[in-house]
Amino acid sequence: MSYKTLDDLDLSGKTALVRVDVNVPMKDGKVTDDTRIQAILPTVKDILAAGGKPVLLAHFGRPKGKVVPEMSLRVVAPAIEAALGAPVKFAEDCIGDAAASAIAAAAPGEAVLLENTRFHAGEEKNDPALAAEMARLGDVYINDAFSAAHRAHASTEGLARALPAAAGRLMEKELKALAAALSAPERPVVAVVGGAKVSTKLDLLSNLMEKVDAIVIGGGMANTFLAARGIDVGKSLCEHDLADTAREIMAKAEAQGCELVLPTDVVVAREFAANAANETVAADACPADAMILDAGPDSVAVVAAKFEAAKTVVWNGPLGAFEIEPFNAATDAAALKAAALTEAGKLLSVAGGGDTVAALNASGAGAKFSYVSTAGGAFLEWLEGKTLPGVAALEASA
Repeated sequence: MSYKTLDDLDLSGKTALVRVDVNVPMKDGKVTDDTRIQAILPTVKDILAAGGKPVLLAHFGRPKGKVVPEMSLRVVAPAIEAALGAPVKFAEDCIGDAAASAIAAAAPGEAVLLENTRFHAGEEKNDPALAAEMARLGDVYINDAFSAAHRAHASTEGLARALPAAAGRLMEKELKALAAALSAPERPVVAVVGGAKVSTKLDLLSNLMEKVDAIVIGGGMANTFLAARGIDVGKSLCEHDLADTAREIMAKAEAQGCELVLPTDVVVAREFAANAANETVAADACPADAMILDAGPDSVAVVAAKFEAAKTVVWNGPLGAFEIEPFNAATDAAALKAAALTEAGKLLSVAGGGDTVAALNASGAGAKFSYVSTAGGAFLEWLEGKTLPGVAALEASA
């Protein structure tokens, strides 16, 4: 993978159009979680330090190509300014005179935030005319939004072809972490793939089994594989219609020399509720009136042993119904094991996906992983082996 970074550009006196992801949660007009804003600061500060003028392009919500006042990025500008510790001018549009005037009015040391790119229908259609209008505003293009890199939009793909382009610090960090985990990893590599349904992870499993040494399967997905082996899973969440597909996956994994690790014991309950009465049974002993809600302690011990023997762990999805106690136990224990090995310098651990980030943070393990990606869809598509248009455009530009 070859792409330029900020270090390859002369930014002195240049206007840098920076695609960022500041699609942050809001309440009562205030940002409630500024994680994504904090993540873009290294890029913005480095551009300012190099004598450049950072002009931020971003989407906010899903306005579907129309101007929706409540989806204006204006409300995010104060939070960016506070985090950056420097003035941030706001422009009423991301193209045309309004944008050009705001950029011209920004003094050295100031940044500019342009209005929601998705207020234009051409953004999600990757309209070359819109990309050209944006390109007129700057000298160089920096993509620092890996989370939007799986979208071929005007501000993520089109602009990279219209101006000299490079990856921002966050994009660079993300791509390096992913390359270390899957492109040229230290072996053995263990993947953890959890979640409710096998049907949403078919591409992921197919791609991973060609690249990793073992896949730990957890969550509702594991029930489908157990059922495909002829095991009664009671009233558990299970895609019984995918039994043939599960058997094909197991056969393909065996042919690839990739071990599929399924639970050997499970935690079952009669109701899906916090602190519901529960018991731990062998994986093939789920009562007919119960449902499997978590992997059991023996299963966690097997996963821990896999981690002990591994050099690299890639994680996507929980091992059980982590949202409700005590069915978060397996996910928490396995995550803390991976975190401890990472802290000890014995493991490279990379994780991502919405539920995954929430689960790892809830366990307290997230901060100790080598890298946790906040890019849900883009992270998943990367793991699936798909080409990300935003990344491909940076490579083409290089």
